[in-house]
Amino acid sequence: MELNMFQEHARLFKALSHPTRLHLIGLIRDRNPCVKVLEEELGVAQPNISQHLSILRNLGIVEAKREGNQVCYRIKNPLVLKLLDAIS
Repeated sequence: MELNMFQEHARLFKALSHPTRLHLIGLIRDRNPCVKVLEEELGVAQPNISQHLSILRNLGIVEAKREGNQVCYRIKNPLVLKLLDAIS
């Protein structure tokens, strides 16, 4: 692997190192939920969830889709699913 690949993997691991983001990814993996559902499941304030989702979006881990006035999320990077399987 070349240096760029290692740098990309390091960014991915850094993003996944936060417990709330790991929990979000687990919930998104199972259901493709909207932010309101994530807020209810995690018991975390919406601004905090949005901040974590922004990090995951910027790294290409998840992607958002607007459905009416809701924003729902799904996993974009399949490598994340493999990593989740490895640590489960």
